Amino acid sequence: MSTAIIVVGANGRMGRTISHLAAMEPGYSLAGMVDSKEHLGKLAGAACPVADTLAALLPQAPGAVVIDFTAPVVSLNSAKAVAAAGSALVIGTTGFSDAERAELEALAQRAPIFWSSNMSIGVNVLRKVLPELARALGEPYDIEIVELHHNRKKDSPSGTALTLGEGLAQARGWKLEDVRCSSRDGIIGARPKAQIGIQAVRGGDVVGVHTVYFMGPGERIEVSHHAHSRETFAQGALRAAAWLADKKPGRLYGMPDMF
Repeated sequence: MSTAIIVVGANGRMGRTISHLAAMEPGYSLAGMVDSKEHLGKLAGAACPVADTLAALLPQAPGAVVIDFTAPVVSLNSAKAVAAAGSALVIGTTGFSDAERAELEALAQRAPIFWSSNMSIGVNVLRKVLPELARALGEPYDIEIVELHHNRKKDSPSGTALTLGEGLAQARGWKLEDVRCSSRDGIIGARPKAQIGIQAVRGGDVVGVHTVYFMGPGERIEVSHHAHSRETFAQGALRAAAWLADKKPGRLYGMPDMF
């Protein structure tokens, strides 16, 4: 059975990639595209309905799953629209504040909503593996995370780095907000044992690189994930949409639910 897809932010880099794959990949169909009024002209000639609001498209595509890789305020508006219409929503947006995340979780009580900071299958396998390494190696091994992204990425550090950091902190019995260090400058003294460094590098057109270092006495372990194309994330988002299509509301779903 084909999964119909509506893409919010269809003229963005991720939106274009998802729209293309939804139209071309077996098992999916592109049911609609949403973008701001100033970008609608760039979507002219599309083989599906186009609108500047999600609410205008949802009645035209009952049963479609919405995919949104935009900005927190836009994604929250998408969540409100699907909650009102009884549709489903996959979100790949990062940079939500605690209050915005709480609002998203509340809306997930009314509509099936799926959120992940990274839709890559490889990264989500890392989410399972890294805490095991942290527990096995123990506190003699310091943990540092370095992430690289293109120079147009707005949030820092990446949502993926924070998600990986949360899992690593939990494996050590810590809370990330208590042990996270995102900058070091000047004479600051020795590195505390209860610390996880998360550093962000921005430049060029890097799609995404996340490296976790476990540094102990006389040795260092590096675990790295390199995303070579945005199709990696788009494929994961489509897979999430197909999975979500028959789910019920009640909680905010995520990649671990698919494994």
